[in-house]
Amino acid sequence: MNSLIRIILNGKSATSAELRETVAFLRQDGTAVDVRVTWEQGDAARFVQEAGRDGVQRIISAGGDGTLHEVVNGLMEVPASARPILGILPMGTANDFAKSCNLPLLVPEALRFAATGDAVPVDLIQINDKYLLNVATSGFGAEVTASTPPELKRFLGGASYALMGLILSLNLQPHDGEVLLPGSEAYRAQVLVGAVGNGRQAGGGINLTPRAYIDDGLLDLLYIRQFPITDLGTVIQELSTLPAEGTYVGYLQAPSLEFAHQHAINVNLDGESYSIKKGKAEVLPGELEIILPHDCPLLLKNRPAHF
Repeated sequence: MNSLIRIILNGKSATSAELRETVAFLRQDGTAVDVRVTWEQGDAARFVQEAGRDGVQRIISAGGDGTLHEVVNGLMEVPASARPILGILPMGTANDFAKSCNLPLLVPEALRFAATGDAVPVDLIQINDKYLLNVATSGFGAEVTASTPPELKRFLGGASYALMGLILSLNLQPHDGEVLLPGSEAYRAQVLVGAVGNGRQAGGGINLTPRAYIDDGLLDLLYIRQFPITDLGTVIQELSTLPAEGTYVGYLQAPSLEFAHQHAINVNLDGESYSIKKGKAEVLPGELEIILPHDCPLLLKNRPAHF
């Protein structure tokens, strides 16, 4: 008999006693569960594709944002008619997507919810041949998200943490970029920080694209252009209001965009690093079914009335 639930477990968490006990409890309750443990990069995607061929109905990604990224990309290699729904068991360091969705964070509660909760269709962003569930950062933003002290992040709030990281950097170098949105002329600028969001949170708790929803059919683009230190006040003000096109800060929403850089730059996609020079980012509406709580803030139905 085929397993109805398959856990794709990051090998770093394979010794978790809580996980082992919870799997045992689920089996005692009559739930068919099996586990695949990753050893090296590529294992998670391969296990997901095997699950699709085996008729598995529900995949649970057990690990951090990087594991989730690989599982999502593996699911996109499975034909839609055979694609399992996705549950998330956050066992990584940051767990940005899980936290932003209000998913349970303790292993027993998180696994039970992933095994029994309801799935909803959510968007993905395709960037060239990769798929993005949460947030991509480019340029210096890909570095500063991981290096800014938590105290500074909390004090500044929102995307402002990146600004201070930039100012404090002794070797800050912007990258030349060009972005083309549908129906617009190409926009060129020297960019210090860039973020494309389907979700909102990256870098261990930073809302880089705070207006994003994972079921609105849009991607959110935040950028900070190069600025003189004398205009610091303007930049801070624009980061608090996120204008569509400010003097230095821009925040836009669109179903797709094309981008090009003079040289290949480091881009962080859901915790995984890639080198990308040019391409296209495009929303795939409702492409994946994910088990999420009813109060998930990233779903349009939970958008505040004053939004």
